Amino acid sequence: MDYSAAVAYVESLGKFGIHLGMERIQGLVAQLDHPERKIRTIHVTGTNGKGSVTTFLANMLQQAGLRVGSYISPHFVRYNERICLDGQEISNGDFAAVTERTKEALEKYLAAGGEQPTQFEFITAMGFLYFAEKQVDCAVIEVGMGGLWDSTNIITPEVSVITNVTLEHTDRLGKTIEAIATQKAGIIKPGVPVVTEAEGKALTVIRAAAEANHAPLYVYGEDFTTEKLTSFMEAQTFLYRLGEKEMEAVIHLPGEHQILNGAAALTAAEILRDKHGVPDEAAMLRGMAAARWPGRLERIHRDPDIILDGAHNPSGVTVLRKALDAYYPQARRLFVFGMMADKDVSQVSDILFRPEDTIYTVLAHEGERSEKPEKLAQRLHKNAVPMEDLTAAYRRAVGEAGPEDVVIVCGSLYLIGTFKELGLDR
Repeated sequence: MDYSAAVAYVESLGKFGIHLGMERIQGLVAQLDHPERKIRTIHVTGTNGKGSVTTFLANMLQQAGLRVGSYISPHFVRYNERICLDGQEISNGDFAAVTERTKEALEKYLAAGGEQPTQFEFITAMGFLYFAEKQVDCAVIEVGMGGLWDSTNIITPEVSVITNVTLEHTDRLGKTIEAIATQKAGIIKPGVPVVTEAEGKALTVIRAAAEANHAPLYVYGEDFTTEKLTSFMEAQTFLYRLGEKEMEAVIHLPGEHQILNGAAALTAAEILRDKHGVPDEAAMLRGMAAARWPGRLERIHRDPDIILDGAHNPSGVTVLRKALDAYYPQARRLFVFGMMADKDVSQVSDILFRPEDTIYTVLAHEGERSEKPEKLAQRLHKNAVPMEDLTAAYRRAVGEAGPEDVVIVCGSLYLIGTFKELGLDR
């Protein structure tokens, strides 16, 4: 199987949709001799911030000299982005080889009467197999959706991280904060330390799950804290405190929410250091400073500033709006905006846009789930202009922007992926 055939095969699995549950992934990894049991892991879930925490942790462990895997989703352009080793996405050759071996295992599983896995379950098995074959020292694993019934939840990690918890995927995870927090708390394992940024009702659920599992719990604002020192698009500095420990960290991910994500990652790293002696403080600080995370307040150009952000839910765009207000309080804002039709467009619009903003609506992604530009413009209840072509909308926004203005391409991770696939970020 060559790379193109492997991608075509993985693509074909998309027709099986999304079905939460553990039987299929458990059956598949059993055929692969349980690669997930052969590696140390860190498990990360939450509504927002999963990817940032994953990249912070992976970078800290790399800086400590470890061989580190990371598993994320979704990808922007290539499936390879989901499975990384020491910060580099899996090569085409390795992707093809791992796909073929996982496909062989799947065929044995199906022949024995197993149920067809989903695409995400198949890629998850690929990731575990690849990390085991590469003999990673540790792999940082990001949950796909929820936690309890997510296919990544077959691991017993060294530490679990739950970032924030807000309403998301209510059709699958539940209609209330408590229900969604229950899904997130499903990654908590007996005796395994848990780090969380959650608060309110969500924290109550997580605290109860940690107590039931006799899992040590580290809560932001109680067990670890931060103090912002500086915050700019280029870099942020903050003081991190855990008990009597204190360190000053620099990160290059903008937005004050990233200080919380950085603190959660530092706390997880401290737990690992207590258990295994690594990473040390110097490696932690180098890793924090080295971390980059595309598609989240990612600035790709200056004068005018051009920002890509995949925020697609109310909590995500709240973070984006706060960052724009902090970093560009007086700038004219021009948006190239596309969303999926099943998202809360009205609430997102109310949070994100000001009456004076310029908005060009576009198709976020080729597919039935994407809201049509005309209908999206109507749903915004703003002075939005629908445009059929993303490239044309982007060039129009940039052409209208002055050197002190800011252009924001946002509304969907799918939109950012399409933008990058078209090469508009270069």
